[in-house]
Amino acid sequence: MVLGRIVGTVVATRKDPRLEGKKLLVVRLVSPQGKDEAGYLVAVDTVGAGFREKVLVVSGSSARMAQGCKDHPIDASIVGIIDSIELDE
Repeated sequence: MVLGRIVGTVVATRKDPRLEGKKLLVVRLVSPQGKDEAGYLVAVDTVGAGFREKVLVVSGSSARMAQGCKDHPIDASIVGIIDSIELDE
């Protein structure tokens, strides 16, 4: 599971039929402190996330276990919208 922030959307006019109706979002990876990290992901939105919201993203077989993603060609799914992060350091 990784932390990210929504920075954009992906529009695909042609895609696997199992992805029809799925919203694809571009996620920028962030640290727990909220700083941008290297890398981006394209993830299927399962929770209704919006632009600039911080989110939880799962990948691999866990992504296909998210609501409505079983047996779909998905490698990353947004499974939560983050309200706050607290670190005990």
